Amino acid sequence: MDKATDIQVVYDKQCPVCNFYCNKVEVQESAGPLIRIDARCPGTLIDEITSAGLDIDEGMVLKVGDELFYGSEALHELALLSSRKGVFNRLTYAIFRGRTASRVLYPVLKTCRNLLLKILRRSRINNLGRDGVDRF
Repeated sequence: MDKATDIQVVYDKQCPVCNFYCNKVEVQESAGPLIRIDARCPGTLIDEITSAGLDIDEGMVLKVGDELFYGSEALHELALLSSRKGVFNRLTYAIFRGRTASRVLYPVLKTCRNLLLKILRRSRINNLGRDGVDRF
């Protein structure tokens, strides 16, 4: 990347795993600042994600400049932008820098997340306003 731009990651702050990951991941300084956004708080980016038909309960969202990345693509892009400082960032880069690994592992991670949120009795974000899907 030649020019730094805002990088925004939208995640469920009530999910302990999502919260841990999004607070540990760091991006390269040359890429621009990483802005962390709680998907449960209303805002223009949440409106944009909803307008694009992306279900936040089914995947994290990364916005780089004007482009939205969803689910496994978001995880992959975030890995490519990572600083590689520290064990955590080096490990996530090593695992998710490849699209295939991201596509294979993301559904497993999402299933584990959904199970954890069900155990914790968390409500869904339901940004798309679907009927009957208030709980995991």
